[in-house]
Amino acid sequence: MAEPNNKEHQILVGRILKKAEEIFQGVRPIIPPEWLTSDITVAQLRVLLVLYTRGPSRMTAIASFIGVAISTTTSIVDNLVKKGLVIRGEDAEDRRLVICELSAEGQALINRLWMLSRGQIEKLLQGLTVEQLKKADEVVGFILANAKETVIHAQRRAGEGEG
Repeated sequence: MAEPNNKEHQILVGRILKKAEEIFQGVRPIIPPEWLTSDITVAQLRVLLVLYTRGPSRMTAIASFIGVAISTTTSIVDNLVKKGLVIRGEDAEDRRLVICELSAEGQALINRLWMLSRGQIEKLLQGLTVEQLKKADEVVGFILANAKETVIHAQRRAGEGEG
């Protein structure tokens, strides 16, 4: 497990984050034009990402995740429904509750955004040697394993809070 209080650990995390920031700054000129021509607002994208990562959700849960009032969330969702990106339905157990989920078109939009990002990552990896790619693969494997472990711990904590 990680050693977050270890000084060397903190320094290395800081160095990696600095390099990630430099990558982000360096790829600015090659941002896909599709990202800049979308009519999706940042708030709408946040809702779409919540629905993508959490699945069908109640309006109150969405509002909580994005940190805005339910009335604001309702307005954002209304616009996403008009654009055909979100479907609004009833909770099977309580018809008074509204459940929102990505439509097929909303799912396709998120997938397109990922594919654009994936293309950018692929371009950056093309300039690496096989040895560098092996090291990158190993590091990404470490990050993936840690991400999965983090999700498991978060789910356990959430489960403990429900009881």
